[in-house]
Amino acid sequence: MRTILLISLLAIIVVILLFFLFYPAGILISPTYQQNSQGYVRIEDNYFQVMLAKTEPQREKGLMGVKELDKDKGMLFIFDKEGIYPFWMKNTLIPLDIIWINSDGIVVFISQNVQPCLPAQAGKTLICPNVIPPATAKYVLEVNAGICEEIGLKRGDHLELGINLSK
Repeated sequence: MRTILLISLLAIIVVILLFFLFYPAGILISPTYQQNSQGYVRIEDNYFQVMLAKTEPQREKGLMGVKELDKDKGMLFIFDKEGIYPFWMKNTLIPLDIIWINSDGIVVFISQNVQPCLPAQAGKTLICPNVIPPATAKYVLEVNAGICEEIGLKRGDHLELGINLSK
């Protein structure tokens, strides 16, 4: 009887520990964070925990519906090859800085303070312009608007990408 009680107590402790190991605070921020794998981007002394958008459905959804984003968080879009990848802000609720990065980790273009699309009004369609970079990139990083200016990020800077490229 005593052995069964001890085993039961041990099992409960293991379940509680597993819960805390696999559900850290950062993962509970948004359902999008739960669906996408994570990595980090380091820009000099600044680290950003990023959701990885590696598949077409993940890239299409992006940060749609996210109402707020912590200052040290973002989304990194990963493409199969370098190319020109326009972005727009359809169904995105917060302004963003969008950073295009080549396969060497070099910033090739930055669009700062990109605003969400304006809703359709009487007789007019949704106003949602594309941001088209002038250079090819393999990665695109989205962070809160104002971050690039705050940390002094500019074209030509090198970023360290801590990512797992397996799908």
